[in-house]
Amino acid sequence: MSKLRFFHAISVSHSWDTFVIVSEDDLREIISKAPSPSCILDPLPSWMVKLLLDSLLPTVTEIVNTSLRSGVVPDTYKEAVIAPLLKKANLDHNTLKNYRPVSNLPFLSKVLERVVAKQLTNYMTENRLHEPLQSAYKQFHSTETALIKVHNDILWAMERQGVTILVLLDLSSAFDTIDHEVLIHRLEYLLGVHGIPLTWFKSYLSDRSHRVLVDGKFSSVQNLVYGVPQGSVLGPLLFAIYILPLGNLVREYGLDLHIYADDTQVYVSVCPTSEEGVKQAVSKLEDCLSKVQAWMSTNFLKLNADKTEVMVIGFRAQLVKFNLPSVTVAGVDVPVQTNPVRNLGVMFDSGMTMSAQVTTIIRSANYHLNNISRARKMLTTEAAKLAVHTLVTSRLDNCNSLLIGVNKSLITKLQNVQRTSARIIVKRKKYDSITSELIALHWLPIQQRIKFKVLLLVYKAYHKQSPSYISDLLQLQAPRRQLRSYISSPHFIVPRTRAVSFADRSFSCYGPKEWNTLPNHIKDAQTIHIFKKLLKCYLFQEVYCN
Repeated sequence: MSKLRFFHAISVSHSWDTFVIVSEDDLREIISKAPSPSCILDPLPSWMVKLLLDSLLPTVTEIVNTSLRSGVVPDTYKEAVIAPLLKKANLDHNTLKNYRPVSNLPFLSKVLERVVAKQLTNYMTENRLHEPLQSAYKQFHSTETALIKVHNDILWAMERQGVTILVLLDLSSAFDTIDHEVLIHRLEYLLGVHGIPLTWFKSYLSDRSHRVLVDGKFSSVQNLVYGVPQGSVLGPLLFAIYILPLGNLVREYGLDLHIYADDTQVYVSVCPTSEEGVKQAVSKLEDCLSKVQAWMSTNFLKLNADKTEVMVIGFRAQLVKFNLPSVTVAGVDVPVQTNPVRNLGVMFDSGMTMSAQVTTIIRSANYHLNNISRARKMLTTEAAKLAVHTLVTSRLDNCNSLLIGVNKSLITKLQNVQRTSARIIVKRKKYDSITSELIALHWLPIQQRIKFKVLLLVYKAYHKQSPSYISDLLQLQAPRRQLRSYISSPHFIVPRTRAVSFADRSFSCYGPKEWNTLPNHIKDAQTIHIFKKLLKCYLFQEVYCN
């Protein structure tokens, strides 16, 4: 078997060779918190399992623990019904590649997977086996934390008069092409999984089958020889384990990267005035991407160069000095995009102004506001609030920490959306004053919502409830007094920047600066709930009471 396929397959000092048997109380909590959608293969619908849980719990616990003791997954738990799901509503429904093959699995099989996933995750966390720059399916991680790290790096490159070449790699059907033998090898030699747990994973991956359900009719049963089920609990975690060597491969070239599930972005910053430096950076990037493509090929993953996107980001004066028409990816010259590109759901533009992202938010929010407005007469006030919160406010708040320091006109546009939302809820006319209603709704304005999000992330980072790559962006300042009786509130060092600075918009600069101005009683809050409550009151008074 190819050595490249098992890149960095080394012996590990730690080992996991036994499962922890679960108690009825542990299983009750897992089942109670599990989503309720049922599968056509379930003998009982999930809601009924939860309703009769007191009677069924001893039997379910025995089934789960028998599997954990024996290392065998019941055959009925390895059957799936695939419900093809259109990837986007505007795609052609007659084209098969536009569908995602989501596996509908028995409810109790997912309960068993949750038990194993929790123990595997705990083992990997305790032994620091996760890829630190993989942000999917991990506690305290999200697309927003991933983008904060990339956004922060790009802004600091701009601060140093540099430009950043960002490559967004696209994988074709990544979950469906995983080789089971390679995955077992990763578990054993990269993670140190042995004994019963390794036997269990072999059983989990072997003899799986599925059939497709369309318009009430089943296809014939097919064996799952490759891949992990999309829609399973363990699938995303196993995929992250499968691509563990990828991070080290990219870092060997001195490049930056971030991974979110099967979305991988590789980037490098360079001074545009150094012709030799640019050539070296581009050569290094293309060599790395060639090695990535070779690694993926030998690991049965397909890098799709046609859907891979390349963008050069910097401020205008530096971009005009930088001439890079394309980057070679997997033997294909991928042109550098001049239009904004979508990165984990957020629009990045070449100047990092975030104007394209704000435009996208406003377009989507207005679409939903128009629908809510038409239905407003039939809705109670509470129903209207819920609709606005679900369809509009959630979009205004999504990844809003990336809007630090953007042009005031963009904030004004977003604020107008919030004001329109309030007018619809309280049934006011277009040009009526709405300030008193915003106060009654207890809504923070857009600028304060951004500040709230950033300060919450700083609080979480200080209390070790954030990814390590977020915590690493903050540096605690040593207290001036060292008396034993003196306990100071956390204070962070604010990085030095130029008078007019791109870095002022970065999390690593804006976060500490705003945090240090907070009253100590807020910074010293003992829980996140208390901190959020105190912070909202503080920001609310800052806007409406001053």
